[in-house]
Amino acid sequence: MTASGSTSQYVLGSTDAEQERLIRQAARLGPYTERLFRDAGMGPGQRILDIGSGVGDVAMLAARLVGPSGEVVGVERDVRSIARARARVAEAGLDNVTFMQSDVSQVTSGAPFDAVVGRCILQFLPDAAAVMRPLSRLVRPGGVLAFHEPTWSPLLLLTAQLPLWSACASLIRKTFQCCGANTDMELVLFRAFEEAGLPAPNMWMEIPMGGDPFFAGWVYDLLCSVRPQMQQHNLSCEALGNFETLRERLDAELVALKSPGACIGLVGAWSRVPASSAPR
Repeated sequence: MTASGSTSQYVLGSTDAEQERLIRQAARLGPYTERLFRDAGMGPGQRILDIGSGVGDVAMLAARLVGPSGEVVGVERDVRSIARARARVAEAGLDNVTFMQSDVSQVTSGAPFDAVVGRCILQFLPDAAAVMRPLSRLVRPGGVLAFHEPTWSPLLLLTAQLPLWSACASLIRKTFQCCGANTDMELVLFRAFEEAGLPAPNMWMEIPMGGDPFFAGWVYDLLCSVRPQMQQHNLSCEALGNFETLRERLDAELVALKSPGACIGLVGAWSRVPASSAPR
C-alpha cells in the first residue's frame, strides 16, 4: 500500500508476509470501510478511484458496492502489489476493476469519477491536502472524497493497563513516526479537506475491539512487518521478550487481566465536491 514519490519512507514494505497481513487486516476492517462508503453515497453504477490500492481489498469492496454497471480504478505504485491485486480480482470474478501503476500525485483520467477513496494511505503523505487537491479535480461536481485513516492514541489509552500490549503498541507507533508517518490523523484529515478547497468533512471514529484471536495476531503481525525499520532506527524490542512466544503472551495477557483486545482507531471522513466548482 505504497503512496507516492513525495512520501515519507514507507514503513511496512511489500513482502509476501506483509501482503498476507494486509489481507487479514482488510477482512476485519472491511465492514467499517463499507459503512463509510455507503454513508458517503457510493452505490451501483458509480465510477470510483481507489488510491494506494495495495493488494486490492478496498478496490474489491468498492467494486461490490458499484456492481457490474460500475467501475473501480485502483492506483498503486508497487508492481508486486499490483500483480497480487490483479490475481485476486480475477479469482473473485470481478470484471469491473482495473489497476494502474502510478504515483498518487500523478493520476490522470479522461472521464470524471463519482468518488475518490483510500484507506490508511494519507498517513504516509507529508502533505495530504496537496494530494487531495488535484484528486478532487478528477471527481464530478457533487461527487465525494472519502478516506479511512488511523489514529493510535485511543489504542494506547485502551492498553494502558496491559503492560505487554502497551509496549507493543508504543513501539509500533514510534516506528511509524520515525519513518515520517502521521499516527493520529483526525486533525490532519479535517484540515486537509478544507485546505484542498472542499467543505468540512463528515467525520467519526470507530475502534474495533473484541476477545477473539484477531487482535493479538494483528499486533504481532504488524510488529513483524515493521521490525526491519525498528532496527534501522535503533529502536529496541528487548522489552517485548522472546519474539517466538510474543503472540501467545499477548493472548495470555488479555485472558489474565480479563481485557478485550483492540485495534487502531479508524477515522472516517468524507466530503462532496461543490457544484460551484464546475467547470473542472
